[in-house]
Amino acid sequence: MADYLPHTDDDVHSMLTFLGMDSLDDLFAHIPSAIRLAGGLEIDPGLSEPDVAAIFASYTRANAAKATSMTCFAGGGAYDHEVPPVVKMLSNRSEFVTAYTPYQPEVAQGVLQAIFEYQTLVSRLSGLAIPNASLYDAATALVEALNMASGATGRQKMIISSGIHPHWRQVARTFARGTGHEIVEVPLRDGLSDWSSVDASEAAAVVAGYPNYLGTLEDLSEAKALAVANDALFVVGADPVAAGVLKTAGQWGADVFVGEGQAFGTPLSFGGPYVGLFACSVAQTRRLPGRIVGQTVDSSGRRAFVTTLRAREQDIRREKATSNVCTNQTLMAVAAAIQLGWLGTYGLREVATRCAQGAHYLYEELLGVDGVEALTSQPFFREFAVRVSKPAREVVSLMAERDVLAGLAVAQLTNGPDPSVDDVESVLLVTVTERRTKDEIDHYVEAMREVLKT
Repeated sequence: MADYLPHTDDDVHSMLTFLGMDSLDDLFAHIPSAIRLAGGLEIDPGLSEPDVAAIFASYTRANAAKATSMTCFAGGGAYDHEVPPVVKMLSNRSEFVTAYTPYQPEVAQGVLQAIFEYQTLVSRLSGLAIPNASLYDAATALVEALNMASGATGRQKMIISSGIHPHWRQVARTFARGTGHEIVEVPLRDGLSDWSSVDASEAAAVVAGYPNYLGTLEDLSEAKALAVANDALFVVGADPVAAGVLKTAGQWGADVFVGEGQAFGTPLSFGGPYVGLFACSVAQTRRLPGRIVGQTVDSSGRRAFVTTLRAREQDIRREKATSNVCTNQTLMAVAAAIQLGWLGTYGLREVATRCAQGAHYLYEELLGVDGVEALTSQPFFREFAVRVSKPAREVVSLMAERDVLAGLAVAQLTNGPDPSVDDVESVLLVTVTERRTKDEIDHYVEAMREVLKT
């Protein structure tokens, strides 16, 4: 054991004492028992390191075979979109992989230009003039938007639709414990935000989702009017793929756009690392969090790229700043820029259209299955929620036996009961991307029919 675990018994005891725990079982109690190792590893003692590595490689191959055999209809913030070979080839070039921090522009012009192009594309996706060079993920981008709103208004109250992804809201609540933000959540009624149910006076931000996490497309006019009436910033958490066929955040009048860029060039990767999209209006430029790349000319008059606006408050005000993020997700941002450049305007529109058409076809077919009913009658883009006659988690498990990843049990996203979704344990969130074929969708419907019969 000493060859693989460097911690002594004293080390472990000291750690547990500091955490106020009695045993290692207490340390791992939050991990579901179904995925914990119940006994010891079934490996004979005395094996060499290569032998152990070979055994674990066989486990990896078995897992990979199962994962690749399943057809993915899951979403909920992480999507099985096509990553073209050109994206993998170019983004993995050593020029991008090794030149992560471009503080010396004289040796980092390639990466700086790639980030500049990424920013240009995010500006087009968001419909807002000032993008940054990316953030960690959508959830942290939302937190930075709330920080920006607090800095702009001098207020702490944040009005957030319950249609914003539950994980994003959870991260916002976690950060609020340190920032002092007051989080007020707007309930959903029939899949739509009930803005009339909240008092938005003295609000710093009004946050809406487009589409919301249940896939529903909301008319954001009321949310925008609420923000304007209370001199708050209007923040839209939008699906960037939807911008191929629907209004952008800027067209809805957003002051700030946040979103998840994983759909562009980043594989699912077990949940990360991903890339947070962020853009704002010109009025908020000096409060924009993170890194920005600008275009200039060098001493010879040639086009050049640099990190710019370095005098923004997170760089000079330290503990008084509303943001201390000064970095970005360069590798994922470059991949996103390559994929968006490869797709172009018409390619993105085609991807979005295929998603929408596939999702609506599956939705209509599922409603013809006994034991499936619509959660709402609202319009949607590529993701929708249905109520099934068995617990949604059980349905997901039974569908997996038929090589179909059926979607996400909404109760897992919300981590239990959700006042905005009645009988949440029966609700299944289903996603269709451009990768899904008609045959795969038809197989999904037949598998669901079998599952709900048994």
